[in-house]
Amino acid sequence: MAGFGTLLFTWLKGKLVGTDTAGNRYYIERGTPKGRRAKRWVLFNGVTEASAVPPEWHAWLHHTVDAPLTDSVRREWQKPHQANGSGTTNAYLPPGHDLRGGQRERATGDYEAWQP
Repeated sequence: MAGFGTLLFTWLKGKLVGTDTAGNRYYIERGTPKGRRAKRWVLFNGVTEASAVPPEWHAWLHHTVDAPLTDSVRREWQKPHQANGSGTTNAYLPPGHDLRGGQRERATGDYEAWQP
């Protein structure tokens, strides 16, 4: 949840630009003073986690593009955005990880130990 100051600033000076598939809302500053570019920010839907911002909105937030990229630019081979799951139950655990039993398959014949 955003702080009171952020919500107040958004209510007074923000203009909604759009939302992403996760429900995050993206704003731009109304009435930007001359000689300064408009501020851009996001109000997260749920936990504030920077990795929850998809690439098309990340580019817009950081003034890389003037308008947010739309799904019409998405290629068929691109996967949908996923937030970083480290530290959560969605974290990747490779084979042999302690939390997956600590056992993994033995190395195959292509491994050769280094000898000084």
